[in-house]
Amino acid sequence: RSGGGAMSPPVAVPAGRMLLALALACASPFLEPPAAPRRTLNVAVILSGASYGPAGPRLAPGAFRNFSLDVNPVGVVLNDTNPRSLIVRLCDVLSSLRIHGVVFEDDTRSEAVAQILDFISAQTSVPIIGVNGGSAIVLTPKEKGSTFLQLGSSTEQQLQVIFEVLEEYDWTAFAVVTTLLPGYEDFVDYVEVLTDSSFIGWEHRGVVTLNLTDDPEGARTRRQLREVTAQIRLLYCSRDEAEAVFRAARDAGLTGPGYIWFVVGTNLGGSEQLPEHVPAGLFAVLSAGWRDDLQHRVHNGVAIVAKGAEALLRDYGFIPEFNNDCRAPNVTQINDNLHRYFMNITWGQKDFSFNEDGYLVNPSLVVISLNKERSWEVVGSWEQQVLRLKYPVWSRYGRFLQPVEDGRHLTVATLEERPFVIVENIDPATGTCIRDSVPCRRQLNRTASPPPFEKKCCKGFCIDILKRLARALGFTYDLYLVTNGKHGKKIDGVWNGMVGEVFYRRADMAIGSLTINEERSEIIDFSVPFVETGISVMVSRSNGTVSPSAFLEPYSPAVWVMMFVMCLTVVAVTVFIFEYFSPVGYNRSLASGQRAGGSTFTIGKSIWLLWALVFNNSVPVENPKGTTSKIMVLVWAFFAVIFLASYTANLAAFMIQEEYVDTVSGLSDRKFQRPQEQYPPLKFGTVPNGSTEKNIRSNYPAMHSYMVRYNQRGVEDALQHLKTG
Repeated sequence: RSGGGAMSPPVAVPAGRMLLALALACASPFLEPPAAPRRTLNVAVILSGASYGPAGPRLAPGAFRNFSLDVNPVGVVLNDTNPRSLIVRLCDVLSSLRIHGVVFEDDTRSEAVAQILDFISAQTSVPIIGVNGGSAIVLTPKEKGSTFLQLGSSTEQQLQVIFEVLEEYDWTAFAVVTTLLPGYEDFVDYVEVLTDSSFIGWEHRGVVTLNLTDDPEGARTRRQLREVTAQIRLLYCSRDEAEAVFRAARDAGLTGPGYIWFVVGTNLGGSEQLPEHVPAGLFAVLSAGWRDDLQHRVHNGVAIVAKGAEALLRDYGFIPEFNNDCRAPNVTQINDNLHRYFMNITWGQKDFSFNEDGYLVNPSLVVISLNKERSWEVVGSWEQQVLRLKYPVWSRYGRFLQPVEDGRHLTVATLEERPFVIVENIDPATGTCIRDSVPCRRQLNRTASPPPFEKKCCKGFCIDILKRLARALGFTYDLYLVTNGKHGKKIDGVWNGMVGEVFYRRADMAIGSLTINEERSEIIDFSVPFVETGISVMVSRSNGTVSPSAFLEPYSPAVWVMMFVMCLTVVAVTVFIFEYFSPVGYNRSLASGQRAGGSTFTIGKSIWLLWALVFNNSVPVENPKGTTSKIMVLVWAFFAVIFLASYTANLAAFMIQEEYVDTVSGLSDRKFQRPQEQYPPLKFGTVPNGSTEKNIRSNYPAMHSYMVRYNQRGVEDALQHLKTG
């Protein structure tokens, strides 16, 4: 051996040690074999955008220990994000490293990112997971064999949520504004499909396509935006284009509170610094994890790659080596086989199932709105195809529901009264209203500031009129129910009900079954009446059914009591007394000293005799012997004949019932003016604090004083009491 070192002498091995080594070698089949080495999964985590530093976030392998593979994240930062540099750098990373998957988090404004990633995935068979919404753009058509999957939402999914919001708040008239951003034609097609396949009467007021490149000054853009008559506008553009569009809209006076904008195709919600001219009240739809930190999003993307690789390892026993050369021809059959392993992933109690377009099948989305403080506020959520909205949420409202100056938005008061206004509960599963009804709020009786509101759903004849007016005149509205449930009455100089809401400027308008009278016309203006009605009277009617107590109806309860309690008892006592003091009676026999065995006519026998005469029953009775007592019995017998004949005659009329409706000629009818003369006395009333009560109080004061005790709280209560008597 070179090197000048001393040679070591050979050492003799003892025989005992050699025997021990031989025994261990023979016993080795019974020992536990050494564990197979864990396979390494290399996942490139690419951060694209100028906002990331040169080092990027720290991606420690220890954060990915919950897998059967050793996940090795490789962090790469691409600050130069133009399409050519992105393709070159990404292909260099794939070719220089043994990469099994790519997690792409982009902060770029390039609209071509999704197409580039889709092409590279199809060319190399490497699964690429986009974990930010910036790359979620329409892909038509998607590359065959591509495993490019996105955790953001597609344009079609965003539109589905937006149309649910429009339906919820009855914003049925809208227009579409697009730029030449790739996918704008598909965006317009999606809108047409959603409106044509819906039962809602959508009013699509046209499509405006803006060419911002040929209009640097914005004059043509402003003119095109002014031609749109709808207040609701669906905007499809990139983040850079949004600033130019909203600048032109502001100059045209179209970003005030009277206009509602929904933006699609851009990730404005994910940016901290918004373009200067983005209006307050702007709506957008984003993934539910839009506020998650970078590490959480990257962890989800790595988990999808790792879970798919684990499934490949179970089926094939190894992790396939992907084609990492962007220039090599792709093998479509191999790509199709690998593609299905990443389509249905469950991780962390979350479902990461993707459709054929590479988007989540059931994404969790949120609806956000830009408030007056120019910060994004979550106003709704979309889970399992169900929309849940925070209520009430209007783009014009501030934090405490204080409306700003808006000439095209009205606060409308109404009152429940079927069939004009029907109030129903919201759908308990979704918290929204069904079709043909609009959300309305009812103030709860609680001491809070501001007072809490309960969401209800209103429909009916007046609500249909309100919807038609809003569509024809181009205004939006906030509908609420009056707190006291009254039409409007002046009490101690203060108006209540719907009239009071309008008079004291708490509402811009009131709609409902409101009668026009002189007192109300002096303080508020009325529209032309849409229904001409007078004062109607509802009466109960008999349907011909005989009640179990019909045999008592020929006489009133007072007559029955007088007959069997008063008259019969008095006559029986009188007959007994006359018989007792008669010459042949019991008392005279005792006075004359006659022997016992004379008359024994008692009070019980007297009542028994009179009962027998009333019902004409031939039962054994004992007649009195005195002349006066006999005359009293004859008088009672004559009365019983008249009573029984009258009862029999009336009983036939009451037992043979026919459908009968009581008729009245008007408020001056004798039944109303002299109700006590009727049998039984007529009970009638009305709903107080309305024009009907005021009319009766002014013209028929005696009638009003009588009916006050029978007034009802509402029409429903009146109908129920009228049916039950």
